[in-house]
Amino acid sequence: MHGTPREDADFSHFSYAEPDAPKGGKVRFAEQGTFDSLNPFIVKGGAAEGVRQYVYETLMARAYDEPFSLYGLIAETIDTPPDRSWVEFTLNPKAKFSDGTPITVEDVIFSHAVLRDRGRPNHRSYYKKVTKVEKTGDRSVRFTFDGSGDREMPLIMALMPILPSHLLTPETFEKTTLKPPVGSGPYIVAEVDPGKRITYKRNPDYWARDLPVNRGRFNFDEIRIDYFRDASSMFEGFKSGLVDLREELNPTLWAQGYDFPASRDGRVVKESLPIQTPAGMSALAFNTRRPQFADPRVRQALIRLFDYAWMDRTLYHDLFAYSQSYFVRSELSSHGRPADATERRLLAPFPDAVKPEIMNGTFSFRASDGTGQNRQGRVEALKLLEAAGYVLRDGTLVNAETGKPFTFEILARNRAQERLLLTYAAALKQVGIDVRIRQVDAAQYERRKLTFDFDMIPNYWGASLSPGNEQSFRWGSKSAETEGSLNLPGVQSEAVDAMIEAILAAQTRDDFVSAVRALDRILLSGDYVVPLFYLPDQWIAHWKRLKRPQSTPLYGYQIDTWWYAEDSKTGATTP
Repeated sequence: MHGTPREDADFSHFSYAEPDAPKGGKVRFAEQGTFDSLNPFIVKGGAAEGVRQYVYETLMARAYDEPFSLYGLIAETIDTPPDRSWVEFTLNPKAKFSDGTPITVEDVIFSHAVLRDRGRPNHRSYYKKVTKVEKTGDRSVRFTFDGSGDREMPLIMALMPILPSHLLTPETFEKTTLKPPVGSGPYIVAEVDPGKRITYKRNPDYWARDLPVNRGRFNFDEIRIDYFRDASSMFEGFKSGLVDLREELNPTLWAQGYDFPASRDGRVVKESLPIQTPAGMSALAFNTRRPQFADPRVRQALIRLFDYAWMDRTLYHDLFAYSQSYFVRSELSSHGRPADATERRLLAPFPDAVKPEIMNGTFSFRASDGTGQNRQGRVEALKLLEAAGYVLRDGTLVNAETGKPFTFEILARNRAQERLLLTYAAALKQVGIDVRIRQVDAAQYERRKLTFDFDMIPNYWGASLSPGNEQSFRWGSKSAETEGSLNLPGVQSEAVDAMIEAILAAQTRDDFVSAVRALDRILLSGDYVVPLFYLPDQWIAHWKRLKRPQSTPLYGYQIDTWWYAEDSKTGATTP
């Protein structure tokens, strides 16, 4: 995206992959919830985990030890001018789908058209920036872009999934289905137990197994993903050996839950792995479309009432860090940094978009004294609520004009969320706010999230070292009215839109970093979420029969580089 790729044209494998990793074995993963479709490209239905990454491929493959660099996969070469106003791909003549059908330019053109017109909202948004599609040769296709100056578009197109036009029509594409799909990826769907389990088997005829981007990857013969009703049963499945690997996000379990025989005797390994990407934003999102959250002073008050220090100590064993930025844990974060000259120039047309203390880098979300009282937070919150037109009457916070109590609902997906939310609700109750915590099943949770049918909802926005077009889908004004987008708070801001444009137009890494930090400052100033916590490292636990490369890339561990070795001394794989 910026600068030059790390790898030379004749590189043999990614640095974080072991090219001689043994093939074989079966691995079992776990997901919570259920699924009713094998189509991951539409909003309708809940797609099974793994279809997108194991069955389908993109024109180019991403390197996870660089901020944003791509290397050849289905596309053998890529051409784009300095202004990136168009991109041309030449397909690898060996590329084929799992049914043996060659991948053609027609498949690429079909994929673009159907994803643009009938795909998920993010696909529709990205691919509509293409103004012209041309077949320029037997194996080459060119995409010409609009005049928006979006320099990320060649890479966005390179990451477009390629679908088999000989098996799909625009009408059949947008239907949910449990029929095993045909893609060009390393695995095929071998077995489906709807809502409960999906099994992938490595395709022995996989066309790209010897390409540099794939050496040392996709080593398991079989990948099975089991679905569990709740988090506790999923953890029990791991403890009993029904699940091979677990990325742990629960500090209580990490601190206390691994005292079981297999962990004590070394058959289960706990590791804290380094990760150098932004932690993203885990938060409680206000739905500013709802009248009770339209006033930013109300949102500020509810942020003040979140007692970070107390919750981290009592619920999470002081293992978390408090999110102070949408790009915390990276150079992209604005926290603790005064705005540089480039940021100030970008923000100059929007003088009220950033709070002064956020502009000069002195702002922090304040932690309490940890006693559980949070007196200062309550005093500040009540002043803000009073300024917004609310008063306390008989212990209940009401609208001063209408007398209507201030109340709202927070959706919860699981018990771990519910525990946090109940603690927060108790703090809100101290200032007369009545909060209902409603735990719903996974399907209802996703449906209400997609349609913005909530008052407040927990969410996690991941982040990379190269944020780009996805920021429009998360924070752009148009996405606030697009069901299925990740703009859950309903952000509608000309300043946000302008910073996203600056991110996409940046030609140097320095300008790019400044634009991202400027966006971060605006989002923080808008008080759109109650920030929660993040993990400084990646916590993983796995059965010893799984092995991994010694090096961990920037983006953290990559499971497709792991392998199975039943005999830990010899590294021999099971048949």
